This record gives sequence, structure tokens and C-alpha cells, in this order.
Amino acid sequence: MDESALQLVAKIGTQLRRQTRPNKDFIVKSLREAAVAFAELEQPSGTKKLEATRKLEAAINPLKETIVNGLLRHKDKDVRLLVAICATEIMRLMAPEPPFEDRDLRDVFRLLVSVFAELDDTSSSLFSKRAKIVEIVAKLKCCVIMLDIDCDDVVLDMFNTFFSVVRDHHQQTLIKDILSIMAEILNEEASHPLLDVVFHNLVKEGTDTASASSQLAVSVIQTCAEKLEPLVCGFLTSCILDRDAVGSELKEFYHEIIFKIFECAPQMLLTVIPNLTQELLTDQVDVRIKAVKLIGKLFTLPEHHISQKYHDLFIEFLKRFSDKSVEVRVSALQCAKVCYVTNPSGEESQKLLSSLEGRLLDFDDRVRTQAVTVTCDLAMSNLRYIPPKLISQTTERLRDKKIPIRKMALQKLMEVYRFYCNKCSEGYIAISDHFEQIPCKILMLCYDKDCKEFRSQNMELVLAEDLFPAVLSMEERTRHWIHLFSVFTPLQLKALNAILSQKQRLQSEMRTYLEIKKKEKGNDPEDMQKRYKILFLKMAVSFPDPSQAEECFHKLNQMKANNIFNSLALLLDESRDARTTRDKFLHIIGEKHQHFEFLQTLSSKCSYNIFSSEHVRCILDILSSNTLGNKHLQASCVRLLLAISSFFPTLLRGSETQLQMLLQGSNPINLSLIEVLAQAGKHISVNLSEIKPFLERVCLEGTRPQAKYAVSAIAALFDTSKQLSSLCKKLVEALHSEQNIPTVLQSLGCLAQHSVSTFESHDGMITPYIYQNIFQVDSSDSKNSFNDASGCSNSCKLKIYGLKTLVKSFLPHGGTRIKRQVNELWDILSTMLQKGETVDGITSCESDKTCQPCIRLAAAKSVLRLSRKWDFHISPRIFRFTISMAKDDSPLVRRLFLDKTHKLLRGYAIPSRYACAFALATSDCLKDLQDDSFKYMTEFIKDYSREAQAHQISGAQEGLMTSFPAYIVVFLIHLLAHDKGFPHEDCQDEEIYAQFCYPLFVLLRDLVNASDVDGPRGIVKDSVLYLIFIFRAIKNAEDAIDVDKTPRLHLLADIGYSFVMLTNHNGLSSSDGPGQILLPSSLYKSNSRRLARSCFDEYFVRRVVHIFKANISLLSSTLPKRGQKCQENSTNSNVIKGNIGISTGHRRKRALSPSVSGSDRNGASKKSEISLGKELVSSCDSVATKSSLDDQNVKRKNDSLMENVNVNRSIDEEHSNHPSTYKITCNSSVDVQVVRLETDSGETLTDGLLAESPKQNKRKKASVDTSVSEVLDMNDDAVARRTRRQKKLKYV
Repeated sequence: MDESALQLVAKIGTQLRRQTRPNKDFIVKSLREAAVAFAELEQPSGTKKLEATRKLEAAINPLKETIVNGLLRHKDKDVRLLVAICATEIMRLMAPEPPFEDRDLRDVFRLLVSVFAELDDTSSSLFSKRAKIVEIVAKLKCCVIMLDIDCDDVVLDMFNTFFSVVRDHHQQTLIKDILSIMAEILNEEASHPLLDVVFHNLVKEGTDTASASSQLAVSVIQTCAEKLEPLVCGFLTSCILDRDAVGSELKEFYHEIIFKIFECAPQMLLTVIPNLTQELLTDQVDVRIKAVKLIGKLFTLPEHHISQKYHDLFIEFLKRFSDKSVEVRVSALQCAKVCYVTNPSGEESQKLLSSLEGRLLDFDDRVRTQAVTVTCDLAMSNLRYIPPKLISQTTERLRDKKIPIRKMALQKLMEVYRFYCNKCSEGYIAISDHFEQIPCKILMLCYDKDCKEFRSQNMELVLAEDLFPAVLSMEERTRHWIHLFSVFTPLQLKALNAILSQKQRLQSEMRTYLEIKKKEKGNDPEDMQKRYKILFLKMAVSFPDPSQAEECFHKLNQMKANNIFNSLALLLDESRDARTTRDKFLHIIGEKHQHFEFLQTLSSKCSYNIFSSEHVRCILDILSSNTLGNKHLQASCVRLLLAISSFFPTLLRGSETQLQMLLQGSNPINLSLIEVLAQAGKHISVNLSEIKPFLERVCLEGTRPQAKYAVSAIAALFDTSKQLSSLCKKLVEALHSEQNIPTVLQSLGCLAQHSVSTFESHDGMITPYIYQNIFQVDSSDSKNSFNDASGCSNSCKLKIYGLKTLVKSFLPHGGTRIKRQVNELWDILSTMLQKGETVDGITSCESDKTCQPCIRLAAAKSVLRLSRKWDFHISPRIFRFTISMAKDDSPLVRRLFLDKTHKLLRGYAIPSRYACAFALATSDCLKDLQDDSFKYMTEFIKDYSREAQAHQISGAQEGLMTSFPAYIVVFLIHLLAHDKGFPHEDCQDEEIYAQFCYPLFVLLRDLVNASDVDGPRGIVKDSVLYLIFIFRAIKNAEDAIDVDKTPRLHLLADIGYSFVMLTNHNGLSSSDGPGQILLPSSLYKSNSRRLARSCFDEYFVRRVVHIFKANISLLSSTLPKRGQKCQENSTNSNVIKGNIGISTGHRRKRALSPSVSGSDRNGASKKSEISLGKELVSSCDSVATKSSLDDQNVKRKNDSLMENVNVNRSIDEEHSNHPSTYKITCNSSVDVQVVRLETDSGETLTDGLLAESPKQNKRKKASVDTSVSEVLDMNDDAVARRTRRQKKLKYV
């Protein structure tokens, strides 16, 4: 022991004791000297320990007394710190015995705690001294003395002080000393107040202080886990089982406490965690929510495997995904992500995903929204493990009934797809079909009619700007597009085509506008404004808000900013980089421009930002390198190129050489590029001398599809008159030498469509050959064999191919004039439709009779194709035979015919009267055919009603009702009246009539029930009125084919009238109906002989209707009956998948189905009217009947004959699939007949001959001049009257 230091301490103590009121400086100076001296002293040891201890105690006593008697309560901080140092040194030297009395120790510990409170000031020069005090106290373990002297309040204060002053940047030695002090006390005597302090700091969050104190609390719990466990478990269990009984405020945070403790000392909670199951089952929603969130966080601790250790708890947690409370389900979903990410490949994670998948179909919007968000976040967290089914289910939310969910799903799925594209480019994941389905389903939003944000105008911007990451290379984008085309469905491809078509139209209109803008000077201002207005109206349709866009276009036109117009012209240049050009354009105008938003959208729509020339080059590079290694993807590559060339053929410029090399390559898939060449031929430049022999070889030796496009390519690339003439000669030679006849026939048919003059110059060697060497041969004649899987014989196939060639020769592109006779073709078609043979007198062998359905189907389809331009030449007999294909013996014939008819009617490519086939097929014995017939008929009525109403509202078809779907009743009644299965005239059985009239009833029912059309009553009211007037008109007419069938017409009209009236539509008056009813003169004529209208009374008619209504509920369970031919079992649907052939039996009997068979029914007239601006209805040379709802109050007219009326209707061919429309002129004689028919290109049609007229009209709008006859019912006297009315029809 240092004697000098000891003496110094004694001296200082004595001096301070003598001073009654020492000043601060003296005290500080003295205590500093004492502190230095204490540092040099050590506890006595050795043999003289007792003597040394007594000596030490004697030297310390004066200073100790001074401290106790006054310095402990000194107010100055410096003094207090020095006193604390000296006090701790005294305790160190005198340990293990306390150097102070109990009453003084309390003050000493209070002093120490006050010094500890200054530990947060680490910048202070005294910080190290304070830390030293903590170190000494920790080593001495003297704080436990506070427990013995009942200083619990000081202990509590010290705990709070330590938690409040601890910092993250404190030295670890200091933190360990603090922890040691606190642990020593807790291990000695843990209490609830101290535990509350620990818990309070454990859950403290948000600041640096909170972080350090929380970490200190964690350390305390970990260090004292065994001692604290009973208190912790007791408190937490009480909170779980009976929270209200717990007095501590911390009961509101016990879930957070559980999680924190489980993180640091999970062994403490072995008895607590299972009790959480009770919280998941409690009735209190807020408790279940907190429990779900807690358990979800517990599952995020992978090292603890809680889902396995507490399996029952995990199962109950999964059930919360279907909790009755929306908030609980949302909370469970919020926990799903963090739970899954910890172990994506585990069994529990798969169960979690199953629960998540179920919430995608939750009935509550918030839950579905959260489910979509979580699923997309999970996908981006780990693309490899996310199940494809879950992604598929998530994409279905794009079809959610709630618009906000659809919008949110679009946003999140786009994020997923962009993330996926980036990962593909990095090589992390390969291109996957289930992720490629995301853009596919996004395209389906174009069919969403409820939300304008999903219209194609907006979806174009999505594809252009949001689909791919901005930094994704063009090669990667192209590869994704190729895979997209491998999974596109027809509807998705149609949506994409609609977007591309819209973009192409706007670009075309913009080019036109910019050209006009350049030539504006010197032109009539008023005329220019009109042209501008039309252009702006057309371009505005491509914008989400057309009216606003049109206004912006007008403002843009008034601006004197040539730089903007020049920049727009550069955007339309396909050779420039779209992104760079657009960025420069937006930089030029600047964000502060008043129309920046509009110009930003306009620049996007003008740019080649969906597909560009770079896409084309990448596609050709991929095909050239053959890197795909997959024929399916190679085919998708070609389909993508076809889509681009269809709308933007100029993008192929610069790639001609590579395209030509591919065409002449050895890869079979390259031949598919011929179609690309056909589409882009007019816009690119190729080496003609090299490509011509290749194309001609394809026309002669390739497949039929290849030959079709090869001819189109030649017509597009070369001078048609020269090159096609040379090709035609080679084809004729090949035909006569019987070389690859199917392909040659295809080439000749396509050639005829491109160059009528070339075909007609060689027709003498083509048509006779087809008639004599193909049609007029029996099955014993041998033909060159060719591969085909249809099941038909070679002879049958050749006949079909020959027929197609002839049909195409009468359907030229662009309405070119035809001089050849068409009558012989009608004779061939009539024979084919009736007998399945091409020429009468040619008897097929028994085995070849299986091919007759093929020929009948080919003939029926030919009639449908010809009806686009030649419907006025289709006789009622041929029309009847064509419609009879809906009742053909072969199920496949019926299926293919109905599908073809539906497709053409949907495109408004054929007259609406062919929809009669749907009505006849509604009683088909095959369930799928019957269902499709109902569906097709419903779609026809809905679509055509909406279009007709649109024209009616716009005034385009005022007074003209043949465009309404109800008008096909005129044709159906005539078909039924001429049916061989019509009940015998002596038949009085109402049920037989109800069965026979089944097609009529079904059609009428759908017409009067078409309530889904816009308007409160809308088309329903119009349909009922028109039907009533139609039936009245038929009652006032007679059969133009067979006058003996007139009573049948009248009976069917009575039955139809009764059925419609029994629908009980009130509030209808004659003033609401049409001014006159047009009836086709080929089927009806005026009832000049005053024939009897019906041999049945009104009661009989009503009984027929009631029988149908009474049995209508049996339609789904009762099979149809067709005469006596339906006794066999129904053919299964798989028959449809086989070859065309005669079925094992006819269709079975249905309780309410007509016995309709092929009979001498008559169809439309030789003249036609346009229906819906897109089809030709054969009623132009027609009987028009004015009718009233009251037949007894019709005033006799003095005029028996009126002047002709022309009905001129204008049709915009831009929106029509109809290849040509006609101007039809009739004489004013009473006996109406066709005199002259003129096409829009100046052709005149007379008696089936299409001849040249000097009149030329190349306008895009065609005019139809329709003459009609009127029959007026005047007290049962029918007087023919001719009227002529002039109307304009503009397709909307």
C-alpha cells in the first residue's frame, strides 16, 4: 500500500472536515487530489491484511464523514461527480464490507444514479470518469445492496436511467458493465416493475435511443432468461387468456413483446406460443388481427421452424385466410409474403400459397386486391418457385367485376412482367409460358366495355411504353414477342390486331394531314377546314377522349410551329429510331407547353414503338441463325413477322436481301415467309430476276396455301399483266399435263382474283378442263394422288378444288369487271347441293358415296362466298339447298356449315337471310351443335339489332326495316312453307304443327326477348312491331313460287302473329311501326286473286302456340324429331372430329321440333338490298306491303300505281367487309323485274352476265338504288303500287 497516497487521503479528509463552509474551488481541488490518491491505493492483502485494513479505514474515515455529512447533497455537478468517484473508490477499497451506513448508502446510490444520467453526453470531457464509475460499480456488484436496504425506487430509477442514456455508439465495455449491473439485480430479485421497464424498452421503436435501449432490453432478457421466465410467461399468458384482468399498460403491446422475446430467447415462450391458438379463435376481431400479424411475423424466423414445432397453430393460422372478418383475411394476406419468402420451397409455403390462391376469388374487393398485390410481390421475390397456376389465377383478376381491382391488377402484373423480362435478360430464368400469359390476358382488357382506360386507345400506350423495361434490348423484346405469338389465342391476337390497326390508321391519317398542311397555301380556306375537320375526327378516335383530342388537333393546326410538324413527320419515318426521335420531339416542345400531354400521347401513337424495323431485323436474324431450335417457336416467329407486315409493311425495307435468302433456304418454315412477301411486296424492293423463278416454282410445285401467297406475291411485286400472263400459261400447261393439280388449281383461282383479264384470256383452256376432266369423271378415273388427311377420295378432292377455282374466278379483288357467264356454275352448285355430285348421270361407286357430304359442304360454302357479290343471282332453289346444310345427314357438315355461316355473318360479309340456318339447326340431335346454334342465333340477333338501332337513331335507315334481324322471318316462313315435312292439309293435330314450327318459335322467342340491347325497350319494341307488320304483310301476299303453298304461308303467319301477341307487349301502336313492309318478289307477290288465307280457326292457332309454350321446358331433356328418320341413338360429339361422312342415322325426335327436310323451298330474289350497310339482302325486286294493326280500317286508295322510288344508300367501304355493293334500277311496270344492275366500278349485270359499262366510279362509297313494289291491303283487295324513295345510308 502506498503510504504517501494514504496519508494524502487522510490529510484531505481532515482539511475538508475542518472547513465549515468550504468554497467550490477548494472542494474540487481537494477531491481531485483525493481521487488521484485513491487510484494509487489497493485493497489490503497478505499476512498483515487486518492491520492494513484498520490503517486504511482510519485514513479514509475523515473524508468519508465529510462526504456523508454534506458533500453527498452538494448541488454542483463537478463536485457531485468527484464525490461519486471518491465514494466508489471507498467502496472498492473497503469491499466486501459496506463502508457506509444503510441510511447513507441510499444517498450514495442516488448520487451514483444521478451521475449515470450524464452518460448520454459522450462528448463531455468527464464521460470517461463516469464510465469508470460504472465499471467499478459493476465489478463490485454493490448495487444488490440496494435490494437489502429497500431502495427499490432507486433500483427502478437506475434501470430507467440506463435505458434512457444507452446509445448505439457507446463502447461495448460500458454496455457490458451496465448490463452486468442490471443482470445482477434481476438475478438477485426480479420484480414486475423492473420487468415492465425492460418490456417498455423492448418494444420501443423509431429513434437511435430506442434502438439502443431495445437492444439493451434484449440483452437483459437473454442474460436473465431463466430468472425472468416465470414472470414473462405469467404476464403474457394472462394477456392472452384474460387481457382485461391485467393491470399493466403493457398489455396493449404484448404481441410485440412476444415477438421480440421469441427473437432473442424463444425457449422462454414454450408455454406461451400454443396459447395463441385461442386468440385465433376468439370472437374479438381486433385480437384475431393482432394474433394473425404476430404469428405471421413468427413464421418469418426460419431458424426457429415455428410452423413445424407448432403445427396446430400453423393450421389454425391458415384458416384465418378464410376468416369471416374481412380485416382478418386482409391481415393474413399481408403476412403471406414474409412467411413465404423465408422458405419458398417448404411444404408449409405451398399450403400458404394454396390459401392465398383461394383469396383471389374472395367475395370482398379489399381481400381480392390484397391477394393480387401479395401474389405479385411473391412472384417478384422469387420467380423460380412461384407456381404457374397462381400466376394464372392472378391474371384472371384482370377480368374482375370491379374496375379498381382490374386497374390494380394491370399495374401489378405489368410490374411482374417487367421484372421477369429483366431476369430473363440476366439469365436468371428462361422465358416461360405462364409469365408470357400476362400480356396475353392484358390484351383481353380491350374487350372490357365498362372502363374507358382499358379501351384499345389506352392499351396501345400500355404495349408501347409499359410492357417492357425501358432498358431491355431489342433482341430480348423480340424474343418475348415470339413467345407471345406462340401462346396467343385467336381473341388475344384479334385484340392486338385491333391495336395495330388503330395505330396504322392514325399514322396514315397523320401523313395525309401533314401533306395537306404543306400544300395549304393557295387552296380554298373553307375547303381546307372541311378536310381538316374530317381528318381530325378520324384521328381523334385513336385517343382515349376523342372530343378533347379533336379540339387539341384544331388548336395544333392553328399553331405556327413548323418544328412540331417536321418532328411529327420524322416520327412517321420507319427508318428512324422511335425512342430517340420521340425524346428529341418532347425536348423540343418542352414540358411547359400548353399541349404537352396531348403531344406526348400523339408522338407515342405516331412512333413505331410497338414494332419497328429493328424487330424485323431481329426476327430475320433469329430465323437465319436457327437458334430457336423449336418448330413451334419458328412458326410463331413467322406469325409475328406476318402481323408486322400486315399493318406496317414498310418496316421490311432494308431487310429484303435477308428475307430473300430465307425464302430460298432449305428450312421448310421459310416457305411460310411467302405470305410476308405477298403482304409487303408493294412496299419493298427485291431482286426480281432471282425471286420470280422461286415464286413460280411454288405456284406449280408447292402446297395449296403456299401457292395462294406465291400468286399474291407475284401480283404485288411484278407488273401483273405481263408476269401473271406468263405464269398463267405455265399453270395451264401443268393443268393439262396433270402435274400437281391441286396446287395448280389453287394458283389459277388466286390468279383469277388478281387479274381477271389474264384468266379470261386463258379461260377457254381452264374452265372446260375443269368441267370435263374433273367434274365429269367418275371414281374409276385415276388422278395423280396427293397426300391429305381429310378422308375424301382423290376424285372428290379434285372436284372440290376445281369448284373453288371457279368460285374464285367470279370473286375478283377490287370489283374488277367479269364478262363470263355464271349460269353454268349455278347449275353445278345446284347439283352438288342436291346429290353431292358435280354432274347428273355420273354414278359414284359405293365407297365414293362417303365423299358426297364433302362435296355438298363445299358447294354450300361456295354459295356463301358468292353471296357476297352475286346474291341477286342466287335462285330460291339454291338458297333453299344451301340452308338445308344445317340439317345435313353428316354431323361434321352441319358443324362446319354453321360455323362458317356464323363467321361470315359476324363479319357482315353475307346477307342476313342466311341466319335462317341457325333457326333450323336449333333442334339438332347433337347437344353441342344445338347449343352452338342457339348461341349463334342469339349473337346474330344481338349484333344486328344493335347495328340496326344505331342506324335508325342516326336517321340513316329511316323507314327501312330489312336491316333488322326480325326480317329473316320473311325467309324462314317461306322455307317452312315449302318444306316436304309440312303437315298434311288434312292434319288437325296441334302438337304436330307445334313440332314443325319449332324453328319459327325459337327465332321469334329470341327476337322478342332480345332485352340486352341498349335502350329501355329499344329493339325489343321494334322487333315486336316489325314482326306484327311482317305477318300482316305475308297475310296480304301469296306465294310467288307455288301459289298452292299460299295457305301454308298464311297459317305460319297466323301462328307467328299469335305467338308474338301472346308475349303481352303493351303500349304498341301502328304509328310506331314501319311505313311499309318490303317482301322479296322472288318469294311473294300481291294476293291479287284473293286467295283464302288459312283453313284453321284462331283457336287452333292458339293451341299450337300454347303447346310449344307448355313444352318449352322440356327442350333440354327431350331429343328432336325429324319426320320418321330419327329412331337411332344420337351420334356422340366425337363424330364431329372424324371425317365427313353419312352419319349412322338421322336426328332423333324431339317433342317440339319441326320435321324439316330438303324440300322445294324458295329463297331470295335476283335483286338485293343492303342490310346493316354490309350485306345484300335479296329483296330489291320486291313486293312492299303497307299494313295496319287493324285490318278492318284500311282506306281504299284511288291510285293503283305510283311512280318508282329509288332508295340510295351510301356505305363506307372502309368499315365494310363486303367486297362490292351495287346500284340496282328497276322499271316502273307492274310486273317487277331486274333490268339493270350496276356495280360501283361501272359494271352492268343483266341475266347473270357481268358486262362493261362506260360509267366509272372509283369512289370508296358505293351507292345502292333499290326499287320496290308496294301492295296495299284495301278491304282484302290488293292493289300493286310502285314507289320510289331516296335515302342515304352511311355506315356508322
